[in-house]
Amino acid sequence: MNTILSKFNTPHEAVDFSKIKNSDFLPALKEAVAYAEAEIAKIKERRHHPSFETVMIPFEEASGNVELVLSIFFNLHGAASNAEIQAIAKEFSPITSKFQNDVLLDKKLFEEVKYVYEHDRNKLTNNEDKTLLEKAYKSFVRNGAMLSDEKKTKLREIDEKLARLSLEFGDHVLAETNKFFHTVKDHKDLAGIPEDTLAGAKELAVQKGEPNAWIFSLQMPSYMPVVTYADNRALRETMSKAMLSRCFKGDENDNQKIIREIVTLRHERAKILSYESHAQFVLEERMAEKPQKVFDFIEEMYKHAKPAYDREHKELLEFVKKSSGPEKIERWDYAYYAEKLKMELYAFDDEMLRPYFKLENVIDGVFQVAKKLFDLDFKQVNNIPLYHPDVMTYEVHSSGKFIGLFYADFFPRDSKRPGAWMTQFKSQKKNHRPHVSIVCNFTKSTKDKPSLITHDEVRTLFHEFGHALHGLLSDINYASLSGPNVYWDFVELPSQIMENWAQEKECLDLFARHYETGEKMPDDLMAKLHRASTYHEGRMTMRQLGLAHVDLEWHTCDPFSLPDVGGLESTILKRYDLMPPTLNSSISTSFSHIFSGGYDSGYYSYKWAEVLDADAFEFFKEKGLFNREVADRFKNHILSKGGSEHPMHLYKKFRGHEPKVQPLLKRAGLL
Repeated sequence: MNTILSKFNTPHEAVDFSKIKNSDFLPALKEAVAYAEAEIAKIKERRHHPSFETVMIPFEEASGNVELVLSIFFNLHGAASNAEIQAIAKEFSPITSKFQNDVLLDKKLFEEVKYVYEHDRNKLTNNEDKTLLEKAYKSFVRNGAMLSDEKKTKLREIDEKLARLSLEFGDHVLAETNKFFHTVKDHKDLAGIPEDTLAGAKELAVQKGEPNAWIFSLQMPSYMPVVTYADNRALRETMSKAMLSRCFKGDENDNQKIIREIVTLRHERAKILSYESHAQFVLEERMAEKPQKVFDFIEEMYKHAKPAYDREHKELLEFVKKSSGPEKIERWDYAYYAEKLKMELYAFDDEMLRPYFKLENVIDGVFQVAKKLFDLDFKQVNNIPLYHPDVMTYEVHSSGKFIGLFYADFFPRDSKRPGAWMTQFKSQKKNHRPHVSIVCNFTKSTKDKPSLITHDEVRTLFHEFGHALHGLLSDINYASLSGPNVYWDFVELPSQIMENWAQEKECLDLFARHYETGEKMPDDLMAKLHRASTYHEGRMTMRQLGLAHVDLEWHTCDPFSLPDVGGLESTILKRYDLMPPTLNSSISTSFSHIFSGGYDSGYYSYKWAEVLDADAFEFFKEKGLFNREVADRFKNHILSKGGSEHPMHLYKKFRGHEPKVQPLLKRAGLL
């Protein structure tokens, strides 16, 4: 048997990366698909009335090995990629797309599932069983099981093309991000940039053979401090334009043509399935239900955010004028002057917090929060094989019971895509505990300083850790319903609610210690953090709403009537953004969330989930930040239940009512 499909002789049967070679992946996938096809054939061959036990249980289990191979491979594709893995991914896509279509377009298999759905659905008493059956039946129907053979063939062709194009889009973004480096040779051109950032730029320059220079990249720990703090306007402009023009240059990494192909194919697919648009198809299986409800939600948030943004922008322009700044501020000026204005208003900037956020302390902090809320213990172990030396692994226990494995991969590298995400090597299911991972791109330690992260990065860690808790605390029989396998506009609740703890003094006092003195963060600095917490919230909300609108526009309109990429963006974003547009720039061409990350027609989910998390966190604030009764309700009704019930039912069981928007507006200072 293939190495990947063999039982791993490791603690907790963790994936043995030391034994896996790139050449193992394609044979493993083909073997796993063949096994699944054989198991599905057995379901269709049975000579008795189909039942939940004879159809749904073996159907759920048939693809387990396929999911294992895909999870291992695509986790590496995102976090430890190389040219060989990217080439294999292009071979993976047609195989997985064909297999998925072979299953969902199988007439005989659908007849078996349909029979069980029509005859057993009302007899089932277990919510998980009911949801598994309903989800499977809807998947068949929504993916073409009732189509003619001609339309099924067309659907297969579209899905194979989309799988390839999505990978190609992501590879282009990674390549564009990695290929940009900007060298500065004169120290006077670096005024204002934090010392931690300069140390990282110096180390990169040494690695590149230029020990007397400083080199900056588009990785966030390098990019953000430059555009926020560099006094050198030309340097800010160079970095900003490089970021905004990714995959929009008409070269080999250009994504404009790929975007048009993707949205056209998605639209065509939706039409074949009798939906008006791709967004209508997607949102049918979301809490939002339909595109108009999302547009209405965007408008509701817009009417609160726009007046705040207008005030913020006017105040900023007055500050720039008073500071003898440029007559016309450009996009590369905004963060710089906004940060200076924040310092004037609150005597506070993010760099003042960084010494209190040594990464090791923040990691310990999230573990303490997990202990206080959910009685979880994290123990670092060194006997789990790793895919990269930077990765750390932990065994997770609760009252002596093994809960799961936790992997943490925190630092940027050329082989890792930008951003932060949670993933799973093994999902939770009956008698199997999960192996989950969070992947980030934080400021790395240098020879002179430990890894000191920004408060935004602290919130990112808490965010991804919330996703990890959703996976770790899952207690479900079926892998396809476990952990984060929930409606897409519900999946961000466990992550976004965790960010709230990173704002609270009672939580920060657990771990925010100065890396040199060991002193707690002073109360006056904590107070400044709170006073500044809603600073420019109007603009940030408008940015999220604008991105959500761009996403919906791509996926609701007839793509043949859409303007070019730049035209679509400028038409929409001028309503949400008071800054002048930047020539030769695009958001969509590097908008990986919606073109290669699964958030198509779903980017609104972040703001939608903020409504949920603000309402949910208010419950904790009412009862106590670490109140175990509320934490148990959240664990028992949200984190442990996965997708076993409709998310609104689960939320109401936890909170006692549907989510209200007022807590979010209050928290954001928009009321």
